[in-house]
Amino acid sequence: LGLMGFDPEHIDTQLSTSLIEDVLENNAIQLNQQKTNSFDYKHDVLFLDESLPYHPNAMELIAYNEAQEILYAETYYSVGGGFIVSQRQLATTQTETNDVKVPYPFHSAAELLSLCKTHHLSVSELMLENEKSWRSEAEIRSKIMEIWKVMQQCIHNGLINDGILPGGLNVKRRAKKIHDKLLNKKNSNLIVTTFHAMEWVNLFALAVNEENAAGGRVVTAPTNGAAGIIPAVLYYYVTFSKDFSEDKVVR
Repeated sequence: LGLMGFDPEHIDTQLSTSLIEDVLENNAIQLNQQKTNSFDYKHDVLFLDESLPYHPNAMELIAYNEAQEILYAETYYSVGGGFIVSQRQLATTQTETNDVKVPYPFHSAAELLSLCKTHHLSVSELMLENEKSWRSEAEIRSKIMEIWKVMQQCIHNGLINDGILPGGLNVKRRAKKIHDKLLNKKNSNLIVTTFHAMEWVNLFALAVNEENAAGGRVVTAPTNGAAGIIPAVLYYYVTFSKDFSEDKVVR
């Protein structure tokens, strides 16, 4: 999908499966949605059992002409938190990052908590001040709400879709069925530590998990990991809390 010119933030996820199926069926790919080239997935995509020195999650793309001469080559790394960097970007990115000075630098959770105590700030307040070293508070808030919107849509999709997850293991989606069962239970006040409350949190996390497995759009930073805990807890809060506010979601 990336070679076809789509990006994970804006692609219509309902079209993803059909786009991939077309490439596999026709052995051709439309590069950047402009030029069609031959592309045999089984021949042109090689999975190598080796790790590159910088990071184990790496992909090297090489383009050849008809004479098998290299036209372009680049190595990309998935470094965690949804970030992708190329080999060429590494030196520049590290330099730019090191040039930015934040008001409250820290290198561990213990240092973070110590700074919060010293300066009488909450974790979110301190992090906001650091983030403002790169962008305005309005920009930060706007981006956070954009991320939150994607999280909500991800959970919503996970709750309404059923069937078999892709991958060949015939794993059935469970979130929709569990959701239907929970809706039949009475729940007057779930902002308490009860097993029933945890059922809802676990359900929302499962919905994210299944959307991730299905190739849907998920938020990888803040961490999605294997469980989708952050969107699940936030969605639970928004759904059942009477004092919900956007300011609290941002914090």
